[in-house]
Amino acid sequence: MKEYDFLIVGAGLYGCVFAHAATKAGKKCLVIDKRKHAGGNVYCRDENGINVHQYGAHIFHTNDENTWNFVNSFVEFNRYTNSPIANYKGKLYNLPFNMNTFYQLWGISDPQLVKEKLDAQIKASGIDVPTNLEEQAIKLVGNDMYEIFIKGYTEKQWGKPCNELPPFIIKRLPVRLTFDNNYFNDKFQGIPIGGYNVLIDGLLKDIPVKLETDFFNDITYFKSIAKKIVYTGPIDAFFDYKFGALEYRSLRFEEKILEIDNFQGNAVVNYTENKVPYTRIIEHKHFEFGFQKHTVVTYEYPLAWQKGMEPFYPVNDVVNNTLFKKYEALKELEENIIFGGRLAEYKYYDMHQIVAAARVQSKIVLAKD
Repeated sequence: MKEYDFLIVGAGLYGCVFAHAATKAGKKCLVIDKRKHAGGNVYCRDENGINVHQYGAHIFHTNDENTWNFVNSFVEFNRYTNSPIANYKGKLYNLPFNMNTFYQLWGISDPQLVKEKLDAQIKASGIDVPTNLEEQAIKLVGNDMYEIFIKGYTEKQWGKPCNELPPFIIKRLPVRLTFDNNYFNDKFQGIPIGGYNVLIDGLLKDIPVKLETDFFNDITYFKSIAKKIVYTGPIDAFFDYKFGALEYRSLRFEEKILEIDNFQGNAVVNYTENKVPYTRIIEHKHFEFGFQKHTVVTYEYPLAWQKGMEPFYPVNDVVNNTLFKKYEALKELEENIIFGGRLAEYKYYDMHQIVAAARVQSKIVLAKD
């Protein structure tokens, strides 16, 4: 008889939500993670009273009231509203694209005149069917917006010129003809009071967790101790890169603790100029409206991913999606293994989508069990 009903590989949001649901249903679970902490990329480190988002800014937002109520059942979320700033050659602009942005850029405060200017630039481009990201962006918002806000930032993020990137990366660019700096349109938005660790600890309550434990160090053993495995790691790694490695983008974080109470006056400032090597600076205390006498800032640098590095963003172009489908076919041959999450599904998820997907999948699996 096996010791556990479920072995959950990965203590990120997906694994924690699944483990919580299974445990609530009376199943015996074990969660393992190769990192020194649970929580995956939402992990927060306490730096003398400031919750530092160790792996980049994470703002929870959703239109799904059930998902919002679910996460708030573990921790109260604050009223944080994501209103990033763009810095281009030292000039500051509000994001997302809204009347504040257009006034800062063109000095125009009339929404109708803004619309006419955007339409004129799009028409002048002569682009009918975009063949790359550059053309797609210009067709959506015109040349001025593309050059200042999109080109440099995107080329840093993806490590390629915009005219070599596929158009589908930018399917749409929201343009608001109102003075509204709220980045998201979702009904619910906020940061857990006390950081995301409070949410993770709530999900994992009374569930055994083994950290610094790598599934791949002894796959045979781990398969022997549980009836089913929930795998949330990279799908190509699970199949020992049989068809080759999938491509990701990674990140490097440079953190500074400063003995001042306020560095940039905002949680997130994007640097859209190509020659600035980082994409954004995060000042963590502003996520929770902190009044500490010190502050912590993180500079975020995009990197080309290599084996051994943390994969952050799947490169969902035609080549990689074709490769992923080969691995996806192999999943069907695996018995008693559930694949879920950003890496196992080679798909970019927002946090609310991860939570919802794990809840749906756990309900399906547990109904059959």
